[in-house]
Amino acid sequence: MAHQSNLIADNIEQYLHEHENKDLLRFITCGSVDDGKSTLIGRLLHDSKMIFEDQLAAITQASKTSGTTGDTVDLALLVDGLQSEREQGITIDVAYRFFSTEKRKFIIADTPGHEQYTRNMATGASTASLAIILIDARYGVQTQTRRHSFIADLLGIQHLVIAVNKMDLVDFSEQRFNEIVDEYRAFATNLSAPDIRFVPMSALNGDNVVNPSDQTAWYFGADYEGKTLIELLESVEISRDQNLTDLRLPVQYVNRPNLDFRGYCGTLAAGVLHPGQEIKVLPSGKTSRVARVVTFDGDLNAAYPGQAITVTLEDEIDISRGDWIVSANAELPLSNAFMADIVWMHEDVLAPGKLYDFKLATRDLSGQVSAIEYQIDVNTLERHTTDSLGLNAIARCQVELTAAIPVDDYRTSPGTGSFIIIDRLNNITVGAGMIRGAADAREQAGATDWAAFERDLNVLVRKHFPHWEANDIRDVLR
Repeated sequence: MAHQSNLIADNIEQYLHEHENKDLLRFITCGSVDDGKSTLIGRLLHDSKMIFEDQLAAITQASKTSGTTGDTVDLALLVDGLQSEREQGITIDVAYRFFSTEKRKFIIADTPGHEQYTRNMATGASTASLAIILIDARYGVQTQTRRHSFIADLLGIQHLVIAVNKMDLVDFSEQRFNEIVDEYRAFATNLSAPDIRFVPMSALNGDNVVNPSDQTAWYFGADYEGKTLIELLESVEISRDQNLTDLRLPVQYVNRPNLDFRGYCGTLAAGVLHPGQEIKVLPSGKTSRVARVVTFDGDLNAAYPGQAITVTLEDEIDISRGDWIVSANAELPLSNAFMADIVWMHEDVLAPGKLYDFKLATRDLSGQVSAIEYQIDVNTLERHTTDSLGLNAIARCQVELTAAIPVDDYRTSPGTGSFIIIDRLNNITVGAGMIRGAADAREQAGATDWAAFERDLNVLVRKHFPHWEANDIRDVLR
């Protein structure tokens, strides 16, 4: 649904043209339990006239049986649609909503606050450019506040809006707001996000969400930025966040409809691609030149990150799913061992040496976490040694794969510098990782020899002893 505009009635073609050319901001709401994330989104949609009358009537009726706000309409029900969510008054799954204003289009991801659903929060944050981190003004910075902030920072989100919510319950105290700002800034000294903003508000009553509040006259003085939440969302600069320098096109599919056409399909992860550009294919290292950039709507003079394209080359090169197309002068290390920050998302612990399936960009292969360098305490960001990772743990690890791949730093190119870990037995995603660089050359050489030896041994043992497991083989070697 779009914002209310007279152009819809007067000149629909001009309205659609203007709407199509607005930039899009993806953001998430996160924070601790009951900080008001769903209520905030409901308030954003309501006060910006983004709710149809039948939707408002439906949640008004639902508020009588499932609401948590007394006689008033519970706007959180706009995004908490699951029966179990309404029964418990919590968010479980990630809920997405679209809306727009005159200046920008938005996609919101409402993420859970409960610790056991941290994996859903990481899912919502993986495609976001901005995170709204809510803090209950009564309780200040909590463990989940720190955890979600740290995960958002790990995932490369550069813009954080700290929404100090429920200010009506502390009489809109400027002193309390400043205490929370100071508390969060002290924690944020260890974060990499360059843009952090603070806004006092009440999502339940609408103070400083879309409309300025008379209760916080001090916020609109010279000492503060003095913008409502929607003004911050409309004005944040995201055009420079994309990497337009380092070309990255993971090949997803080889399109061969007839003898006269061979194209390589994929979504451009980073950089700009245009006809005539010299490219290199990894891991083979073969070079060529782009002949055409093809889309459903016709050929392009240039393609940008996020566009799904088909590329044809001037030379016949052996390219398959999982290969990368990069700039001809790109210098990317090829390695089967790299360092990564891993967020563990399952009750079954991560134990070094266990075999998992790894999905990186468009490539699937097997591997293991060979070592845990350190685990990070989300409260203090201190580093601790550990032998395993439990649910919601975050750690710097060394990963070994069964084949060499291009190693891309996540902060350079999130699309090619990230991966997920999948349990080989039940096909459940158990972890997510952000690559931080290739492993040390000496460690890598030793790890590569061991990995090759273990693979060969696995083949022999499974041939003669099919009932043995990988851990049994490893125990015998030790």
